[in-house]
Amino acid sequence: MKILLLFTILYSTLLLQASTLHLATSANPSRLNPILATDSSSSEIAGFLFNGLVKYDKDTKEIVGDLAKSFYFEDEKTLIFELHQGVKWHDGEEFSAKDVLFTYQTLISDTISSPYSAGFRFVKSVEAVDKYHVKVVYKRAYFKALETWMMGILPEHILKDEKNLMSASFNTAPIGTGPYKLKELAYSKNILLEAFPEYFEGAPKIEKISFHVIADATTRFLMLKSAQLDIGSIEPMAFERQLQKKFFQQFNIYEKISLSYTYLGLNLRLEKFKNPQVREALSLAIDRKELVDILFLDHAKVCSGPFLPGSKAFNPEVKSPTLNLKKAKALLASAGYTEAHPLEFEIVTSNSSSIRPYAAQILQYQLKKAGVIVKLRIMEWQAFLNMVVFPHKFDAVLLGWGLSPTPDPYLFWHSDSDKKGGFNLVGYHNEEIDKMIEASQSMVSREALAKTWQKMFAIIVKDNPYLFLYIPNSITAVNKKVKHIEPALGGIWHNYIEWEK
Repeated sequence: MKILLLFTILYSTLLLQASTLHLATSANPSRLNPILATDSSSSEIAGFLFNGLVKYDKDTKEIVGDLAKSFYFEDEKTLIFELHQGVKWHDGEEFSAKDVLFTYQTLISDTISSPYSAGFRFVKSVEAVDKYHVKVVYKRAYFKALETWMMGILPEHILKDEKNLMSASFNTAPIGTGPYKLKELAYSKNILLEAFPEYFEGAPKIEKISFHVIADATTRFLMLKSAQLDIGSIEPMAFERQLQKKFFQQFNIYEKISLSYTYLGLNLRLEKFKNPQVREALSLAIDRKELVDILFLDHAKVCSGPFLPGSKAFNPEVKSPTLNLKKAKALLASAGYTEAHPLEFEIVTSNSSSIRPYAAQILQYQLKKAGVIVKLRIMEWQAFLNMVVFPHKFDAVLLGWGLSPTPDPYLFWHSDSDKKGGFNLVGYHNEEIDKMIEASQSMVSREALAKTWQKMFAIIVKDNPYLFLYIPNSITAVNKKVKHIEPALGGIWHNYIEWEK
C-alpha cells in the first residue's frame, strides 16, 4: 500500500512537472494590466492573460479576429466588430460588447496615464450595438484603425467602480479572457500562470507556465543551459562559444531577425544636446560596425533608422553613418568643446540585457577617441524605468524598441507624445515631422503612406535624436520536450495553446 502511495505521489509530481513550461523574465512586472503594461515583462505576461479584438496572423502580414469573430468596414470611417459568443472571463462571467466600450472609455479618460491612449485619438464614438456587436466611428480614415483594437480588453463588471486604476489591486490580480490565468505572483521569485479550462479557443494543453524572475542575464543563461528553463533567448557570444554538443541534443534553435532595435537616446531637453552639431559629432564618433562585430559576431546588423528593414516604412536610400573622427572632432570644436573643455555626459542603461552594459562600455571607449568623456550607470530594470526613463532624468539612455510591422510614428516622434507616460522619451520636437505624422494618419493609400514614412525616416536620422545602433537577431532555444512548435515569420508563439510537453 505504501509503495503504491509513493508511486502515485511520484507519478503526480512528474506529471505536474511535465505539464509546466518554465520561462524566465528579467524583471518584476509593474502592472499586469494591458492598457498600463509599458515594460517588456508586464507586456509579455499580460499577453497570456488578455485578448484584443484582433491580432496578427502567424506571419504578421494579415490581421485576423481574436475576441472578434469577424469585422468589416461599412465605409472608410466606420468599423463593425462581431464578437465571439460564450467567451468567459477568468471568473466565469461572460465577455460582451460592454467590456469593449468600457475599455475604450477608460483609455480616453483623464483617470489614467497610458501611451496606448494615443491609438484611440481619432475615434469619434464606440457603441455597443447589442451584446455581440460593436460599432466604431472614426473622425477620419485612420491607417491603424484595426491595429488599435489589438489592445487587451478589460472586464467592465470588475472595474466599473474602481476609483484609481493606476494603483488598483487588479494590476497585480488581473482577470482576463486569455488562455492562461494568474495563479501566483511572488515578486522576485516566481509568477505562475495556469491554463484556463474555459478558454474560447480550447484549453491550452500545457497546464502551467512558470516565469522565474531572474535579473542577471548570466544566471538566466546558466538555467537554460542546465535545462531548468524550457525556452530562452541566447546572446550571440554565448551561442557561438559557450554551448556544447549536449545542449543542441536537448534544444532546438530558432533564429530570425528581431522586430526591434537598440539606440542611444539623447535628452534633447538639455542644452548640450540641443545643438545639432553635437549630436552629429557623437553619431560620427561611433563605429557601429565594430559594435556589431564585437557583440554579435554574425547575429545582428547595423541599424540605419527608426523603422525596420522589410517594412514599408524603411528607407533603403538612407545609409548608417560611418566612423569619421576627424569631422566629429571638428564639429565638437565648433560647438565649443575642446580638449581643455570636453563634452561630458552619462549613459544610463539596464542590466536586464547582458549585451547593453557591454555596448555602453564600447560606446564609452569609442567616444573617448573623439575627446568625449562618458560616465556609465547600470541599473536594475524597474528602477531604470521609474527613476530615469519615464521621469526623463538622464543625459543619454541605451534602450531598445520592439516595433509593430505597421509602425505608428506618432507614439515616438510626435511632439504631443513628449508627456508623462508618453514614448517620446528624448523630447524630440520637429514641426515638419509633426505635420507629416498628422497627414499620414488618414492616408488610405499604402503607397502614399510608405513614401511619407520613408521621408520621415530620412529627416529623423538627419536630426539624430537617437543614435541608431543595431538590430539584433532573435536566437531562441526550445527544449525538444516541447512539441508542436511551428516556426513562422512572426516567431514561434502563434500556436502555443497547442503545444505539449
